[in-house]
Amino acid sequence: MKETIRYGFILGIICFLASAVLSVVNAVTAPKIEEQKMLEERAALEEVMPEADDFLAKSLGDSVYYLAFANQKLIGFVIKSSGEGYSSDIETLAGLDLKLEITNIKILSQNETPGLGNRVEEASFTEQFQGRDSNSIDQVEAITGATISSSAVIDSIKKQTSELENILLQEIKNAG
Repeated sequence: MKETIRYGFILGIICFLASAVLSVVNAVTAPKIEEQKMLEERAALEEVMPEADDFLAKSLGDSVYYLAFANQKLIGFVIKSSGEGYSSDIETLAGLDLKLEITNIKILSQNETPGLGNRVEEASFTEQFQGRDSNSIDQVEAITGATISSSAVIDSIKKQTSELENILLQEIKNAG
């Protein structure tokens, strides 16, 4: 009985020390991880809207979008969307000009099947979105063998642009 209590006590101390070390490591690395995420998102924003020199984040419920400025003048928007792919959620940024046509898209995160679903990041797929609005996104061709992943990207961007269309038009009106 005394052996069991002694081993339990030792195990408890080991667990406490391991938890303390993990807590300290998390406290030290969390700000750096957050800063890196912000830098990656900024780079992605610049990739989908390269003419912009500043971005202003806005949110509306679950929707996140950015106003894109060049020389303090509104030149477009970047919308963030997410769709459920075959094996993961696929998070996407789409740049929109003032006519609400897509300038470019960037896949922020995905864990789809290598060689199939992860092909949504390839230029042959993403370039199909350029110049399309919410009404013509359906004309983007899905990737053969990765229909679910392709559809997740197409549907999420279409849904987000349709939902935000009136708000973005109001932003254009307010800026003009």
